[in-house]
Order: sequence, then structure tokens, then C-alpha cells
Amino acid sequence: MQHCDTLILAGWCIPVEPHGIVLDDHAVAITDGRIVDLLPAADARSLYAAGTTIERPGHALIPGFVNAHTHAAMTLLRGLADDLPLERWLKESIWPAENRWVGTEFVRDGTRLAIAEMLLSGCTCFSDQYFYPEIVAETAENMHMRAVVATPVLEFASPWANNAAEYLSKGTELVHDRFAEHALISSAFAPHSTGTVSDESFTALRVLADQLDKPIQLHLHESAQEIEDALAATGERPIDRLERLGLINSSLLAVHAVHLTDEEISRFAAAGVQVVHCPNSNLKLADGVAKVAQMQANGIVVALGTDGAASNNLLNMPGEMRSAALLAKTKANDATAMPAASALRMATFDGASALGLADQVGSLQSGKWADLCAIDLTRLNSQPVYDPISQLVYAIHANQVRDVWVAGRHQVENGELSQTSEADIVRRSSEWRDRINAKLTQEA
Repeated sequence: MQHCDTLILAGWCIPVEPHGIVLDDHAVAITDGRIVDLLPAADARSLYAAGTTIERPGHALIPGFVNAHTHAAMTLLRGLADDLPLERWLKESIWPAENRWVGTEFVRDGTRLAIAEMLLSGCTCFSDQYFYPEIVAETAENMHMRAVVATPVLEFASPWANNAAEYLSKGTELVHDRFAEHALISSAFAPHSTGTVSDESFTALRVLADQLDKPIQLHLHESAQEIEDALAATGERPIDRLERLGLINSSLLAVHAVHLTDEEISRFAAAGVQVVHCPNSNLKLADGVAKVAQMQANGIVVALGTDGAASNNLLNMPGEMRSAALLAKTKANDATAMPAASALRMATFDGASALGLADQVGSLQSGKWADLCAIDLTRLNSQPVYDPISQLVYAIHANQVRDVWVAGRHQVENGELSQTSEADIVRRSSEWRDRINAKLTQEA
């Protein structure tokens, strides 16, 4: 018999790639953190002598969800500024709160809370853009969570940097250089939006990103107001300005992309731009509904993200997956516009692809990292099971995630964090609430 570190036997294995396949009574064998085999359970029992064998009948074993856009530390601002439109939400509430509170301690505690929440809902990889990216990377490393950590770029000062040049230099030194060869941490650049970065800084960013071979993530065409403001300030739509500056290319990950014309969708497709769709954040801020089915029909890779907990308010990828499927049907006026298998692919393989990680994670294939989650389909709300993929997209709740592995490490076991103290995270979050509330009360 062959040895493997871990053998997971599940009622259904859904590899995602190939697309739409469901394998009944199959198993995944893991050694040194990577998948070494995907095979029928009966064959696995006879072929492999496992250090640990985990049996999950009635569960679907899938690749871990990939949250392709978030601001993890903003979990500590969850619920602080609800029910406001985007521009007021940012300028009147969020940016002032960040200027007052954001620092290394805030980012570390907020990111711990976010990672714990994401793990418990089946997410094994997230892409983050926030201040103190080196603290985000360290926290993800310490919690054994896969992350793409993006350096923010802004013209104005923040607690982390004073201007665009300093954002770029600090990000290069503290994140891109330090974590260059890390198994779990990769990096990107994240100018906030076209309204917060000058032409000169965009040009410097493009040169640096090309030199380091790093992608660029950018909030783009998120709201109608953003486009109106850009036209008033520059006479150009944001996409036209970026194209003039040489940034509309395959290295660009456009976040939100709600307000695209048909012609702009065609330009994205021709240039190889990829998109992150954040359906629940867009709904909550009344930004609109992206033309996801049309983008996909044009060959654009569309990933899923939660955005930050201050604008969502959950970091719940199963919920995003369901919303994405339903909204795509409504936007296209076509019930077939987003089949369940396509929504699952958006939340896993397409997210990995958009982040440049499709050769490492996002599907159950030999050689890839064992980033997996097992979801219990025996609950009342997901019975009876005719099609496991449909149940995953339309019926499950996040608390049906029972097990999560990141690079083969069992991070969630039987619905509980196995490597992290949930009580400590809750205590620290409550301390932040009390501190922020006390200041708000004092100023009222």
C-alpha cells in the first residue's frame, strides 16, 4: 500500500475542474500539504495507508472558497456606518474612522477576526487591500491562511504612508520583497480608485508592477457617481483614462465593474482584464448590478469577493455565491444565465485564476495544494439531495461548513476552529467596540 498523510472520504467530491462534475463516494489523498490522488473511496481504502483517515458521508468535498476582494481589518468597523450611499459612507464615516483608529494593533486584530470568519465559512484564500499590508501578511502567515496581500496606493496621507511614492516603496520592501517566495502569501498592488491616484503615480505604479511582475487590483466603475466625478474632473471615463496610461491589460483586476458599457466589456475581454464581482456589497451600497453573464459570455474571468465587512456586512462566500447566481439571472432576464456549476466555479477556480493562483489552488487536482472544505448536506434545509452542486449554491448556510484544510492543515474541524482561539478573537473585538464607542459618546 502507498502512504499518504491524510485520506478524506466524502459522499461527493466536486473537483470544479473539469466543470460540473460530481464524483459519488470518492476520496482525496493528501501528502505534504498537496493533493496526490482523487479516486473512488473503495479504491482509496485498498491503495492507501493513511496517517489520518477522515470519513464524511453526506458531505460534499470541494475546493476551498476564494474571496477575491476584501479589506479584512475593516471587520472591526462592521455595522459602524450602515445604510449610507457609497460616497457618504466613505467620506463621512469610514475614512474619518480609519484616520483615527487604524494602526498595527487594529489591523492585526481585525485581520484575525476576518480570517477566522472566512475559515468557518469555507474560505481558504483571500485577497486583501488595506493599510499595513505587512501586518495582514504576517497575520495570514501566523494563522496558516492563503492570502494575496495588495499594497494600497493613494495620493493622500494615511496612518501607514504619506504619499503615493511612500506607499509604493514601503509595499515593495515590506510585502513584495519579504514574502516573495512564500508558499501561502503572494502580493499585488492596489491603487484605491482612479479618483485617488494621479496620472504620475499610475505611471510609476505601472512601471514598478511590470518590473516585479505583479498584478494591479483597483476599484473601478463601482458607482455611477464615480464616473460622473471622473468626467467632471478629467473629461474621461475612468476606463478611458486607465487605457491612456497603459493599465488596461491582463495584469489588471477590476473590482466591482458594475457600470460598464457593452463596448467597455468588449475592451476588457480583448485586453484580458479580469473582474471581481462583489454582489452583496454592491446591493447594500445601492451601486447597481454588474453584467456578469455578459462579461462571462465575452470570455472575461469573473471572480467573487465579499468586499469589506463594513460594507457587506459578512465575509460569507456561500452567501455571495447564491447572490451572484440569482442576480445574474435577474440582470440578464434569463434563468439559465448563471447555472449553479458556474457560480461554484466563480467562487473557487475563477477566483484562483483571477489572482494568478489557478495552477496552485481552486480545484481538486493532483499536485495542487490541499485547500479544501467539506460541507454537510444532511441538514434539513439541504435535503433531499438531487444535485449536490445546486444544493451548495442555492440551499446551504455557512454553518454547514464542517471541515476546512489549508495546504493540508486541518483548520476547521467539525465546525470549530482547530488552530485558533475564537474566544480570544471575540474578546479583542469587544475591546475595540468599547474603545470606539467610548470615543463616539465623548464626541456626541
